[in-house]
Order: sequence, then structure tokens, then C-alpha cells
Amino acid sequence: MFYQIDFATMHLYRSFLKTIPCLLLLVLLGACKAIEPAQLPAAATMPATFGSNADSASLGDMRWRDFFKDEHLVRLIDTALHNNPDVLAAAQQIEMARATVLQTRGARLPQVSAVGAAGVDRYGKYTMTGVGNFDTNLSPNISEDQKVAQPHVPEYFLGLRSSWEIDLWGKLRQSRKAAVTRLLASEKGRQLVTTSLVADVANLYYQLLSLDNELAILDRNIALQERALELVRIQKEGGRATELAVKQFAAQLLNTQALKAEKAQEITETENQLNRLLGRHPQPIARGASLVEQELPEQVQAGVPSDLLRRRPDIQQAELELQATKADVAAARAAFLPALTLNPYVGYNAFDASLLFKPASLAYGVLGGLSAPLLNRSNIRADLRRADAGKLQAFAAYQGAVLTGVQEVMTNLRGIENFRQAADLKQEEVEVLQEAVGTANDLYAAGYASYLEIITAQRSVLEAELHLTNTRKNILQSTVALYRALGGGWQE
Repeated sequence: MFYQIDFATMHLYRSFLKTIPCLLLLVLLGACKAIEPAQLPAAATMPATFGSNADSASLGDMRWRDFFKDEHLVRLIDTALHNNPDVLAAAQQIEMARATVLQTRGARLPQVSAVGAAGVDRYGKYTMTGVGNFDTNLSPNISEDQKVAQPHVPEYFLGLRSSWEIDLWGKLRQSRKAAVTRLLASEKGRQLVTTSLVADVANLYYQLLSLDNELAILDRNIALQERALELVRIQKEGGRATELAVKQFAAQLLNTQALKAEKAQEITETENQLNRLLGRHPQPIARGASLVEQELPEQVQAGVPSDLLRRRPDIQQAELELQATKADVAAARAAFLPALTLNPYVGYNAFDASLLFKPASLAYGVLGGLSAPLLNRSNIRADLRRADAGKLQAFAAYQGAVLTGVQEVMTNLRGIENFRQAADLKQEEVEVLQEAVGTANDLYAAGYASYLEIITAQRSVLEAELHLTNTRKNILQSTVALYRALGGGWQE
């Protein structure tokens, strides 16, 4: 009976040993379970056309050197593209992304290290190694140079050690894909900086031309008001005007002169802002043709909204970022799966430095193993949640870029149309008010109008001329804004 129990126990023990690999495999497979990634919502449908504009061609396809006709402006843009700090920083961002690609490519290759190591150990007398070393030295089967030094045992190694993670599930491949995609996105980011810079330089240049035109209007009005003041003083001496009239004309002149001083300061500030974009210290800005002589394409062709997806750098950058985050999620999910790592080595290994380079000291080997996280997987869960949230965030950014692009195009298309209509009406208003000033002067000379009517007429025509200048500037800047909104400005 005693032997039967012992046999049964051994049988159970052996059965248990056989089930251990199966249990380990089940645990390993259980460790592979990952959180399901979130599904992206449906993308908003692009409109078929930009309102009534249904042209197939687009201003956005033009190079900026062809879009702008003013040679002075072209030279300013060219200087900005070579010297602007933001453009230079964007170029370095590309280099940083390229370095990340190089790093992820290296992660897929074996890591080989040259190793030179020396050490010493003192093993306890009551350990397997200590007893084994002592017993080995007494063995008649070893030569004198194979005996282990006692009690301190040296150890020397000179050779190569390697570590290589086999990319079974594509984790490293997805990481590299994310890095390459972000490199492409950084290039789109540089193009985005370029389009913004081209538009900003052009807008400030047109702002300068507008201020120059306003300054010329103020100078012309100051000359007229000085003659009017001189005339009313003569009339006062002749008894045909009062001191109040003289004061009113003098106050109007002072107000216009103050406006001129303010415009001069605005010119200085605008020039300094433009010089900042050009990457240089404050200095005068050379101008070309006047505001009214500036040429931009008359036909504002916008193309179709779907073209924005391939042309606008911010939309393309957002799309690439979305693709990169999808690769991040795939890599984070693969982190839950078992990783296969190989650790080969080859070199000379001995416990006596004088014997290190003998052929008998050559040692080599390889260790391979599968490992998967079992307990406390908070880090990889957090990485997956972070990557998943980043994917949703990138999708929202992409949708926002598309909505912004369509909105900017439609706004500037309508803006150009409305500003042109407003400029035509303002031009008619200026002509009418200029005639009113002449009529008021004639009536005043004949005694049928008061000096207040002359002052009011002069003030009205000055305000209308300044408003007309601002409207013309808005036409130019809206055309530039449409060009940028359509994705133009980065093509050389």
C-alpha cells in the first residue's frame, strides 16, 4: 500500500510538470490582451464649390514670384525667406525629425558593443561555486594553467556583445513609420511657415504703401488748409470774417498736422515690423509702385474645396500627424505582445590575463528569450491610452484645419468682391465731396456759405480719401489672404 501511494504521488507530480508549459503559455497569451483603440468619428463632408465660384483653376497653384508683380516686394520676400528666424527654426525642426527617423531605424538593427571587462570575485566556502572551484583544483584531469586562483578569482573578457530585438509584431516598424511621417509633417510645417511669412511680408508692404498714400493725402490737405487759413486771416483784417473763423480754420489745420505725425509713427512701426520679418535691424524700406498702381491677378480663381487637401500645408501637416498617431497606437498595442530578444556574444574569456588570447580562451554563445508583461502593466496601458488620445486629438486638429481652410477661402472671396464694390462707391463719394469743397469755397467767397460749411466739407473729403485708401489696401490684403488660404506661397 505504501508503494502504491508513492507511485501515485510521483505520477501526479510528473503530470503537474507537464502542464507547466501549457500554463505558462496561457499566462503569456493572457498578457497579450490589449485595450481596443477608439474608433475615429466620421469626417465632415467637403462642400462641392466655394459658393458661386466654381473655377477648376486656382490662384494657389501660382508661384509667389509670379503672383506678386512688384519687384521691390519680391526682393523683400526673398530676403525674408533666407533670413527670417522662424523659417530657420522650422528648418532645424526638420533636422530634429530626421534624427528621430535615424534613431528608430537603428532600433530595428542589432546593437553591437565592443566590451573589455576585468573583475574579481571571492566566493564563499559554503557555496556551490566556492566548493566547485576548490574541488576542481584537486582534480587530476586539469592542467596547471587551468587551476583557479584562490580565494580571489579574477575574470577577464575581451570581445563583442550584442542585443537584438526581433520585430515580431511590427512594434519597431510602426515606431519608424510614425517617425518618418512626422518628418514629412515637419516639412509641411516649414511650408506653412513659408506661406505665412510671404503673406505677412506682403501685407506689411501694402500697409506701408497705404500709409504713404495717407501721408500724401494729409500733406495735400495741409497745404489746402494753410491757404484757407491765410485767406480767412486776410478776410478778418478786411472785416469779412471773425476771429472765431480764424480759430476754427487753425484748429482744423492743427488736427490734420497731428494726424500726419501719427501716420509718420505708424510708418516707422510698420517698417520695423517688416524688418523683423526680414531678419534684420530697423532700416528704411524701399518701395516700388504706389498703392493705386499695384498689380495683382484680377481673376480670383479659387478652384474646388477638395484641392485644399493636397495644397494647404497646414491641412497636409495635420493629416500626416494623424497618420503618425495611428502608427503610435499600433506600436503601443504591440507592446502588450511577447518580445523576442537575442543576446549573442563572442570574445576571449579567461581567469588569467596571460591566457586571455589563447585559442582555448575563445568563448561564444547566444541567449534568446520571449518576454511579455504580466503584472503592473500600467506603463504600457498609459502609453496606449496616451497614443489613442493623441490620435483623436490629431483627428480633431485635422478637421479643424479643413474647416478653417474652407472658411478662410470663402471669407476672402466675398471680401474681395465687397471691398471692390466699396472702393468704387468711395471713389464716387470722394469725387462728389471734392466738388462740394469747390462749391463751398465759391459760396463762401460770394457770402452765401459760412466758414463752418467749408471746414465740414474739407473734413468730409479728407475722411473719405483716407477711407478709400484703406479700402484699396483691404482689396490687396484680401487677395493675398485668399492666395495664402488656397495654399499658395510656399512654391518656389
